[in-house]
Order: sequence, then structure tokens, then C-alpha cells
Amino acid sequence: MTASRPAVAEAPGVMRTQGWADYALIDSGHGRKLERYGPYLVVRPEPQCLWSPRLSEAEWAKADAVFDPTDEEDAGRWRFQGRPKETWPLGWGDVRFNARFTAFRHLAFFPEQAANWAWLDQKVRAAEGQPKVLNLFGYTGVASLVCAAAGAAVTHVDASKKAIGWARENAALSGLEDRPIRWICEDARRYVQREVRRGSRYDGIILDPPKYGRGPDGEVWKLFDNLPELSTLCAELLSEKPAFLLLNAYAERISGAALAGLLSDKLSTRGGRIEWGELALCQEGGDREIGMSFYARWAA
Repeated sequence: MTASRPAVAEAPGVMRTQGWADYALIDSGHGRKLERYGPYLVVRPEPQCLWSPRLSEAEWAKADAVFDPTDEEDAGRWRFQGRPKETWPLGWGDVRFNARFTAFRHLAFFPEQAANWAWLDQKVRAAEGQPKVLNLFGYTGVASLVCAAAGAAVTHVDASKKAIGWARENAALSGLEDRPIRWICEDARRYVQREVRRGSRYDGIILDPPKYGRGPDGEVWKLFDNLPELSTLCAELLSEKPAFLLLNAYAERISGAALAGLLSDKLSTRGGRIEWGELALCQEGGDREIGMSFYARWAA
């Protein structure tokens, strides 16, 4: 009997990330956000913060690091007060990872993804046996390590050799280097195409593509041009009894509704349910939120 099309949630949801021991959104406003990463206070640009800050400029001036943007998207430079370390360990749940000041305004992970990490942890622990999970565009590996810590066998794919190196460091820092994790430095589309030809199957897939990117051999990735094909291939890679497929995107012109429509199309015979909406960072005090990305997630 052929399964039905997935049920799609009628209304969007908001997956909220609250601060935890090693991270907090302390204040925001005037196009900036003030965050705590372990022992350090950090100021980064955030155009969505159209409101006024709550704290005084004197409080913001205590930041250990400030990212000054340039006209190019995500480009700029860090300005430091004192001598913060180049890398320092943070944790979430059972996973440890290094924060670092990258050239692209972030700190080698995206704190709002903690809402997705919690969902992935739940889905992996609820799956039968040892589920096989594919993490595409896996970056520094926090989602991969969350899944591995929960009991999954993980294949982590990223086009950046440097990012793969950082992910391996994070695995060692977490004490997970002996877990079944495969580290693949390759263009995501090329890897998935080959896996489909091989007849490989996965019980869970994480798909977190950038708006634009390049593979190790110069392959060009454009979200709106290439995501439909990649989603089709990912649907083919799902096992007979899969657990989940999580799709996340940061593009300004995308929406959770669009991502849900895409998954509904590609998983048209899988049944299950699709939830969709927005990831948000919650400021301390609980009355302000910053929408950071859009998601659609399918579960059997």
C-alpha cells in the first residue's frame, strides 16, 4: 500500500533557543546584538534589531570583541578589547565544541540551532537500533556530534577541509572520536549523487545549505537553483523506515512555508508530518526574539 502525502502543519511554529550555561543573548537593538559566549562578551551586527537597546552604552562597551562589518555581505573585521583566546571550549548537552572568531562574523557555530539540536537528539534517541544519519553542509559538526552522542552512526559532509578539521577537533573535545562518524570533505551534491547510484540509505538527513557556496573543486552552489534537485536526491536516500529529514535555510527570500512545500513535494509518498516555521533567539528576560532562519522538518 502506497503511503499518503505528508500532513503539513496548518500554521508556522517558532523554535525558540533560550540561553544556556555557555551562551546568552544579553541585549539587542540599533542593528546589533550583545551576546555571551562562555567568558566573553561579543557584539555582532544584526539588522533585524530595529528597536533600542535596554542596556547602556557603557555596558555594551565592556564587550571583549566587536565585529565591524563592511559593505560586503558577512565581511568585516574583529576589534578586540584585551586578549581573548583564539579558541575556547563551550558545551551544549553531551557535546563540547570550540568557539573561535571567524572572518564571517560568527563564532564557528550558530547558537540558534540549539532548538534543532534538541529535536535531533530526541528523534535519534527514539529511533530503533542505531540510526544512520547524513549531515550535509555539516560545518564544524555540532549537529553531527549531537546525533552521535544520542546513538547514531553519522556521515558528516562539508566542502571545507578547514571546517572538517574543526569538526574533528570538536569530536575529540567531546570524547566522541571513537563513535561511528565518517568525515567526508566533498561537494554535497556530488556526494549525494554518488550515494544514490550506490543504493545507500539513511534513516535521518540534516540539510542546512548556504545561500551560495563553492565545493572543493570549484563546484558552485546556489540555493534557489540547486535545492530542489538536492532535495529530490535526499528523498531517494531515505531508508524504508526513516526517522526524519530536517531542512534549514538562512536565505532572506526563503520562508518556512516554501521549505514545507518543497518537502511535501519530494516526500509525496512517505506519509508522516511536516512542521515548518522560524528559528528564533530569545533575549534574556524573554520579551524579545530575533528570527534567525527558516526550517521545515519531516518525521515519519
